[in-house]
Amino acid sequence: MVGWTRVLGLALLLPGVLKAADDRVFELRTYVTNEGKLPDLLTRFRDHTCALFAKHGMVNVGYWVPMDEAAGSANTLVYLLAHESRDAAKVSWKGFGADPDWQKARQASEEKGKILAKAPEAVFLRMSDFSPALPSPGAGGDRVFELRTYHTPPGKLEALHARFRDHTLGLFSKHGMTHIGYWNPMAGEKGAGDTLVYLLAHDSRDAAARSFAAFRSDPDWIAAKTASEKGGSLTKQPGGVESLFLKATDFSPLK
Repeated sequence: MVGWTRVLGLALLLPGVLKAADDRVFELRTYVTNEGKLPDLLTRFRDHTCALFAKHGMVNVGYWVPMDEAAGSANTLVYLLAHESRDAAKVSWKGFGADPDWQKARQASEEKGKILAKAPEAVFLRMSDFSPALPSPGAGGDRVFELRTYHTPPGKLEALHARFRDHTLGLFSKHGMTHIGYWNPMAGEKGAGDTLVYLLAHDSRDAAARSFAAFRSDPDWIAAKTASEKGGSLTKQPGGVESLFLKATDFSPLK
């Protein structure tokens, strides 16, 4: 068993030791643009939106675009914000929406046509108790990010958490994957009670493939998976696991 896993296992024996690394509320948002409008959206975020978010108390964590055409590489922006609370998020969004600078920037950016093809998708998240703290903003090289979403059958989320807490995180580290964060949708959000969302970083797509191949063939992973699934799979079948490869934008704090 790897060292990180042993540390996590020991923490479970000490009540109150293991808790979420960050008790803020996170907001994962996805924007889909009309054809040819993604550059306009990125320019608006780069030149105006990110600064206005910060002005109104929102923390810019990361901004990404999908790497694959089928996943929306030409028309999709995915980003992550942090708020002190859900109430703080409401106050921030209200202030942002009413800000004359935002209204002016939005109007100017849409003089040649509306940018968004549909309403943004948003989900509020809480960091899982086994998640490491978010890395500090800054360059991380020309790496790629992988947003993964696990959907569990009813009543299986805590068992999935236990497997990540006791085994998976340590094995990911062993096989060269970098943890960014692990979250669950908050009560009232889509996926609450049966979903784990997490973000990894890899040196490249090829490196990700090598890491996961080694991870899946690791005897420690095979043993942990077998033991955890004696009562049935911990992910919905089929389609219980989603993976989206992303590249950070030039204005993303997290790269």
